Amino acid sequence: MMGKEVMESNGFNRKLSAILSADVKGYSRLMRSDEEATVRTLIQYRNIISELVEEYQGRIVDDPGDNILAEFTSVVHAVQCGFEIQTTLESENAKRDENRRMEFRIGIHLGDVIQDGERIYGDGVNVAARMESMAEPGGICASGSVYDQVEDKISFGCEFLGERTVKNISTPIRVYRISRDETGPGCRAGTSSRSGSKPLLLAAAICLLILVIGGVGVWSIYLSPASGRIDAASIEDMAYPLPEKPSIAVLPFKNLSENENDALIAKGLTEDIITALARVPELFVIASASSFAYAGKSVTTRQVSEELGVRYLLDGSVQRSKDRLRFTVQLVDAVGGNQIWADRFDRTAEDLFVLQDDLVRRILVELQVKLTTGEFARIASRKTQSLDAWILFGQGVHEGFTFTREGMASARTLFEAAREKDPNWARPLVGLSWVYWWEARQGWVANHNEWIQKGQKLAETAVEWAPEEPGGYQMLGMLALSKGDHAQALAYREKALDLAPNDFLVNWGLGGVLYKAGDPERAVIVLQKAERLNPHHPISLVWTIAEAQLMAGQYEDAINSSNRAIVRNPDAVFPHIILTAAYSAADRIKEAKTEAENILRLNPKFNVSAWMKTRLLKYPADTEKISNLLIQAGLPENPSEKTEKAGK
Repeated sequence: MMGKEVMESNGFNRKLSAILSADVKGYSRLMRSDEEATVRTLIQYRNIISELVEEYQGRIVDDPGDNILAEFTSVVHAVQCGFEIQTTLESENAKRDENRRMEFRIGIHLGDVIQDGERIYGDGVNVAARMESMAEPGGICASGSVYDQVEDKISFGCEFLGERTVKNISTPIRVYRISRDETGPGCRAGTSSRSGSKPLLLAAAICLLILVIGGVGVWSIYLSPASGRIDAASIEDMAYPLPEKPSIAVLPFKNLSENENDALIAKGLTEDIITALARVPELFVIASASSFAYAGKSVTTRQVSEELGVRYLLDGSVQRSKDRLRFTVQLVDAVGGNQIWADRFDRTAEDLFVLQDDLVRRILVELQVKLTTGEFARIASRKTQSLDAWILFGQGVHEGFTFTREGMASARTLFEAAREKDPNWARPLVGLSWVYWWEARQGWVANHNEWIQKGQKLAETAVEWAPEEPGGYQMLGMLALSKGDHAQALAYREKALDLAPNDFLVNWGLGGVLYKAGDPERAVIVLQKAERLNPHHPISLVWTIAEAQLMAGQYEDAINSSNRAIVRNPDAVFPHIILTAAYSAADRIKEAKTEAENILRLNPKFNVSAWMKTRLLKYPADTEKISNLLIQAGLPENPSEKTEKAGK
């Protein structure tokens, strides 16, 4: 029998064992691509793993599907076997095309298990599986119990990833990324001796004190000072149904310094984490506009979770100490009522981008989202190492979102400055394209076509430089629509959605093209997803949904959506126009005429012909249909007609 056994009163054997858990990254993708080839490779790799496990005096406990569970009497043998497995499989994968490589993730834990015949159960197995879920493809993660046993017995590279909570286990587990590469970051076993637990406890106490003092501005938002516990959110009390996917809101990182530049860093870090997570199809990510609605407010975990309809919350702060920045971060399971992990990082400003990538990676690990190295590189990419350019770009976006003439002029200056700091970065080009398009759209320039052409060239260059980023495609879609090319507009917007499926603006942008191009039913679905991604959405999204519902023949829904917008801003003309058309279509003529009077009260110069030209509908029949509905309510078709018509 393996391990030291103790016979329990219930007849089960308990023992201490080293558990190795492994699974294939991207197995479903490989099977969809070529089932037979995938099965052949899996069988070959299983045989390799089985032989190595036996060589290192272990045994295969179970191997369902693409998972393998092995048990060892020696934790040293388990680690050595893990290294040998990854080295051997790396050599085998080198012989294959990149898209046909089969990479395993491995987790190793030393813990108590229950044996029933040849099977093993218990927390030891669960922790090993948790370690495996945090490993990178081709990599190994080990628990603290493994590290403590092997650190002075074999040499290996090691990076401490912090403590993690595991379901049904009250004490957080230390997690280490380990490899044969002794030059790796962080701790390196074999070069330091263990001198008992007192130094470790002292270090932990110091870190805790630093967190309490330096991070009190963060943790006090979520943790009750009296109990230190989190008030769990109620799924039944949520404003929106909880998504089936892991759902998360990244709250604004707080600037605990007086340095205004640090405030820009905190805001930019929050925005970029949200942007990166929004590109992951397996997640549901709340838009930054809704996250920043809580900036500077005293809120609880439960309140934010229930208002936004999400399970997980990420929160953090930035504090300057001389030439270094201290970042404190925590990830909370609001529904479970527990803190998943919390950590502190001391970095220079130049290390900000590395920290950002580390935070995104850790969030994905905790939410058990599995990405290949290439997939992660795509979602985390920002394509600049210039902090100055990054900050200037963020300032430009902030100014541009005022949508005023002065704001756009300021945005142009900031985008140009960012471009000078990093001439090869695509995002400032997207920003400039946006400015040119908006100024042309608003009629603020003498030569409309010249501004559109400038925006076009900038967006095309942005796509050429950064084809994996959605911004350039978004702008090309806007510009194509402004020229009446609905097919191109759809193609660009679909590409943007493919790259960033959880991005609020990307979903809104696609929905806004779909109903103009003749697919209003899908437009409603996409726009409602945008609304869900951004619970604190702007009013203009609501009336965009109303217009799509009108085009789809969903008249009662269009009436409800229009009224929702009017409640928020009674003087906004747009929802009154949609409401008028919807009432006409629903044969509620009296109400339609009342709304027509409201339109002319708000805008005495309104006429149907001029307004329909702004709608950019692809099909003349759609334009004619909406025009007739508005005229039927009494609105003038042309500027020359008397507005008294509305009252007849």
